[in-house]
Amino acid sequence: MTSSTHPVRVLVAGLGNMGRSHALAYHDNPGFEIVGLVNRSRRDLPAGLETYPMFSDFEQALRETKPDLCSINTYSDTHADYAVMAFEVGCDVFVEKPLATTVADAERVVAAARKHGRKLVVGYILRHHPSWMRLIEEARKLGPPYVFRMNLNQQSSGAKWDVHKALMQTTSPIVDCGVHYVDVWCQITDAKAVEVRGMGLRMTDEVAPDMYNYGHMQVLFEDGSVGWYEAGWGPMMSEMAFFVKDVMSPKGSVSILVDAKAKSDDIDTHTKTSVIRVHSAETGADGQFVRRDEDLAMTGEPDHQKLCDLEQAYVLKAIREDIDLTRHMDDAVQSLRICLAADESVRTGAPVRL
Repeated sequence: MTSSTHPVRVLVAGLGNMGRSHALAYHDNPGFEIVGLVNRSRRDLPAGLETYPMFSDFEQALRETKPDLCSINTYSDTHADYAVMAFEVGCDVFVEKPLATTVADAERVVAAARKHGRKLVVGYILRHHPSWMRLIEEARKLGPPYVFRMNLNQQSSGAKWDVHKALMQTTSPIVDCGVHYVDVWCQITDAKAVEVRGMGLRMTDEVAPDMYNYGHMQVLFEDGSVGWYEAGWGPMMSEMAFFVKDVMSPKGSVSILVDAKAKSDDIDTHTKTSVIRVHSAETGADGQFVRRDEDLAMTGEPDHQKLCDLEQAYVLKAIREDIDLTRHMDDAVQSLRICLAADESVRTGAPVRL
């Protein structure tokens, strides 16, 4: 276990959008010391990161820098192998979502963390967001069964479309983004998912024939709760109702309202909220609502970088305070299992029983 008086020595692998943000979080937090950055190709780096040792090979960097923590922000198909490699040399691991590209690989990573007695934190960034924590709290007050209605469509072009195409070399949109929101559902209802259905469409020749850039999943839970999630990427996507974050139950609903001027390809839109609206279904003798809707203004919202700072502060806390991450790891596997079942349903045309 790392001493609480010495910085945690961290190796950062992958310098795409999330990797750069996490690297800046480590750079600005005196509890961390960056010992190296890994990327397969040379990248322009933000001010402050350009002085750190650069590597193109993860295994070599791991061997030469001997870090306490590996921060894995590479493409999804490398997550499992890199994480297990890090555990085997005694490192703790932060890994961006999704944890892996198969359930078996996700379980392999968790098993390695347990075997070596190391910390594993998965990049479910919404778990560190004050507004999403409040949404979960308010939804749980309503009680099940729930209806979950969520989506995140992104009308991307230029460099942002290039990023999406790169992601789709290994992972579909409903898996890549879906794990965030399915994880939220699983924090609201304690019931297990029992069936998953999915549909999808390849809307462009710019992705592989066996990949789709629009997907929709439906999840059925054992307590009667149901949920749908929709995700689409590309220049053809509509910005109409691109951001729906809604939870309903027999007692009312909780919803996130986004700024009407928000753009779907703005990364801060994906996390920042304007208002949480709480609606009570209770009616009086006259059949009219007893209470007006309550709008909870979410002031001082963290932007994307601040959210990454909060997430990495939690990683530091988990290491130094020896936080039990059993539920965190189990939830990461469960949300991935559900999203991969949706992907399987898209490809087979049949529902998947869990």
